[in-house]
Amino acid sequence: MDSKVRGILIGRLQPIHKGHIQVIRKILDEVDEIVIGIGSAQLSHELKDPFTAGERIVMVSQVLAEENIDPGRYYIIPMEDINYNALWTAHVKMMTPPFSIVYSGNPLVKQLFIEEGYIVKNPPLYDRLHLSGSEVRRRILEDENWEELLADSTIEIMKEINGVERLKNLSEKEISDM
Repeated sequence: MDSKVRGILIGRLQPIHKGHIQVIRKILDEVDEIVIGIGSAQLSHELKDPFTAGERIVMVSQVLAEENIDPGRYYIIPMEDINYNALWTAHVKMMTPPFSIVYSGNPLVKQLFIEEGYIVKNPPLYDRLHLSGSEVRRRILEDENWEELLADSTIEIMKEINGVERLKNLSEKEISDM
C-alpha cells in the first residue's frame, strides 16, 4: 500500500461552485490526494438535485482542469445514498480508494466516521452565505447573476446540458404538483 495521505470530501455538488473549489484547494494543502465523492449520485432531475452524477463528474473534472489541479491528486467517485446509516461508512469504503481523513460539515457523516476511528475535520467554508449550491439554484430561478458563483467551465457545461432551462422546468413542475 502506498504511504500517501488521502482525504475524502463528499458533497452533492449541485453544481460545483467557487466555494467548493476553494475547499478542495485547501484540503489539497493538507493531503497528498483527495477523493471527491459525488454524493446522492442516484438523484437527478429534482429541484434540489437537478444534475445527474455523470453531469456532476464532468463539471468537477472540467473545473479542476481549468484550475490546473493535477489529475494525479484526485479521484472523482459517484456515491449513492443507502438508507442504513450504520452501514454507510462500509459502503463508502467499498466504493473508494483507502483514505485516512474525512472532511465533512455534516454532523451525521462526522459521527459515523468518528465511530469508525477516522480523523474527521470540518472543511473550511468560504463565503457560505453566497457560495452554496442552494444559492446558485435560487439565483438561476430568480434570474439573478448566478454565473459569478461558478467557474467558466461549469457555466459552459450548464449551457451544454440546458441546466438553467431544466431547473426552471423542474420548478414549474413542483409548483403545479402542490
